Amino acid sequence: MNAGFKSPIALAVAAAISTGALIAAPSVVTAAGKTPGKYVAGDFHNHTTCSDGSISMQKLIKKATDKVDTAWGLDWFVQAGHGGNGFRNCTLVEDATLDSPAYPFVSGKGPTTTWDQSGVTPKGDVVVEGATSAVPGAHDMWRWQSIQEFQYPLVEYFNRYKNLPLFIGLESVIPGHEHSSMSVITGQIPASLDSTPVPTGPGYTAVGNSTALAKWEYCFDRADGDTSRGASNQWDCSVTGSANTTDPNWNATAAKIVQPSGTGHGTVGHQKSVESLKWLAQNAATESYYAPAHLERAGPFNPDGDNGYNVESLRDFNNAAPSSAFGMESQPGHGASSNRGEYQVKRNTINGVKVDTVGGTTYGGTGVYAGQVGGVWDALLGEGRNFWFFASSDWHNRGSFGPDDRRSTQDFYPGEYQRTYVMVRNGTDKIRPQMIVDGLRTGNAFSAQGQLIDRLALVACASYAGPAAKSNAAVEALAVNAATNDTDIDVAGCATMGQKLQVRPGAEVVVSIVVRDPAGTNYSPYTFANPSLTQIGVTRPLNMPVLDHIDMIQGLVSGYKVPGSADYAGEWPRNTTWLHDDGTTSDLSVVPAAAKNTSAHVIKTFNGSGSTPWTQVSSSVDGSTFLKMTYRIPAVQASQYVRLRGTNMPPSVPFESDANGNPLSDVYTNQNDTKMLSIPCTVAHSTGSQFDGCPDHLATATVVAGSPYTSPIPNQKAVSFDVAAWSDLWFYSNPIYVEVAGGTLVAGIK
Repeated sequence: MNAGFKSPIALAVAAAISTGALIAAPSVVTAAGKTPGKYVAGDFHNHTTCSDGSISMQKLIKKATDKVDTAWGLDWFVQAGHGGNGFRNCTLVEDATLDSPAYPFVSGKGPTTTWDQSGVTPKGDVVVEGATSAVPGAHDMWRWQSIQEFQYPLVEYFNRYKNLPLFIGLESVIPGHEHSSMSVITGQIPASLDSTPVPTGPGYTAVGNSTALAKWEYCFDRADGDTSRGASNQWDCSVTGSANTTDPNWNATAAKIVQPSGTGHGTVGHQKSVESLKWLAQNAATESYYAPAHLERAGPFNPDGDNGYNVESLRDFNNAAPSSAFGMESQPGHGASSNRGEYQVKRNTINGVKVDTVGGTTYGGTGVYAGQVGGVWDALLGEGRNFWFFASSDWHNRGSFGPDDRRSTQDFYPGEYQRTYVMVRNGTDKIRPQMIVDGLRTGNAFSAQGQLIDRLALVACASYAGPAAKSNAAVEALAVNAATNDTDIDVAGCATMGQKLQVRPGAEVVVSIVVRDPAGTNYSPYTFANPSLTQIGVTRPLNMPVLDHIDMIQGLVSGYKVPGSADYAGEWPRNTTWLHDDGTTSDLSVVPAAAKNTSAHVIKTFNGSGSTPWTQVSSSVDGSTFLKMTYRIPAVQASQYVRLRGTNMPPSVPFESDANGNPLSDVYTNQNDTKMLSIPCTVAHSTGSQFDGCPDHLATATVVAGSPYTSPIPNQKAVSFDVAAWSDLWFYSNPIYVEVAGGTLVAGIK
């Protein structure tokens, strides 16, 4: 997969060119001498039958990590289901191919077997499945017990048995909001596991434990209504310095805050979520992470319900626990669903009124908070916060297809479509949970869909007139070395993703980017031409995407917003105030000051042609082709950041990108509203295959009389579901901060 085409946009800041030797200048806050590491790909949000998924723990681990049967196998994996309870035993496997010594296949008992049928008695307050359940009368197990006694031991066993970096997490049901991907790794996968013999027969006794995570789930998950204090655990959910027993919502029997119902319960729930983060800060500050998941999906924050997140919600979380609440999943899973990411117009009901997902839909598969330049993510970065971008699969099932079918009308497996690459500094050691969590916390990470890129080096160095000048070639050499070796830099006067570069006023900042658009095919099963690109006369197979352009985005840093100030809180515009009935959007003028950073803009677009195209370089490590490019930010006077995004979509692709290459709303490919479907899929598949042409499950566009939008392709098969996702690919990097001496401090990066 090679370079594409895009004309450069007008530059907001003129580039100044200087040359000279690479000489040490002011140092990066993260000092030299870092433990060596690599970028490794992983996923921390996915589901099994222990919550609302469709397959066993073992099958999901195999699908996510196997690099033979499933070529997209990840380097690390966190199994994480919903908090609350469930009645199915996800530690039982589907068939003999998933048999292992400690967890053998049991004929007639697969992962939908109930806990009762497994001979297990759930602990705590008794919850029984109702008449509408698949198994009425089945006893539910609270997630804290499932994690502590069943799921963690299995994950620990497979960590040892397969020598894979696995641990257990949670997609918590968050009080006052929807969901958050999180974990507490205290006690998990201890080093002593390395020397523990692997069992050769049924049964496994864990060496470590997930008690801290189980306690957190009991104490703070909105869906966990147990009041038993974790049965024999007898947990106390008090938070040092908080009201605890004097809180009006404290339940003495449960020893925890119980969120009330009715008016104001969203506000009380949010306060409980903040308490949960205070608990993490006090008990697992460096051994936890907490990333709001698909955070735009459930709509804006609702003081009287449990809906989504406003910008102030994220600020509150980051303020309470900056070492744990350091990011978000604004590139959600469910990429093949009828609404990409399950983001939907009028999806939610707030106080009796239908309300859109924030932004109404996704934009190139990314939520509006990050997908809109100058939006909520840029507002947070504009404060100098450590708040990072992550992606996940949110695997549940294949929709109308079985779990082994490559087609999907719902989800992709972890690693199959999108993944987060994180710098893990393991040196000569094996990869361990703490290293993964530490890597996520640093923000030295990037996320990509459809294997658009699999290597990235983003390097910024300070350059001064005279002997401290740095040439483009010298900085590019650092980036090339990092990218070709799949690592980062460790050079004084330079920084990479998640770091800050401290410079004197007037410095030039030389930014070099090196990426690899991997050759050959990606993991898409479809071999026919990308229908979106066919619209503009480009013929390129869906499974062989090509990077078209990379945008460098710059924003100024103005410092932290103060709680209670006028620009601390603000809701993204609802419904048609933002997303219009014809699929177009408003601009940032309708967004409140708290939720935007108007200084953020694209300062440079790189592509394969134009006045300053990227250039190819061959790796001295494996001979693969990389793309390198450099931009100089002249005479820096104010603290700022730069970040990247890139795509396979050229500018002005109908219903995919605008004239500047920005992603358009995904309503034109969302099957949920067929009158909006607008991109035809015309290649007929052969008799024996659903993959060499437009598959049968794609939706058909319709026309509705009187609608404000008329599909240009009535009664035609349209790009939708998984084909829509494989057609339109994006990657996002986390930022590099530049802190100017005497200017605004980038306070979130130490």
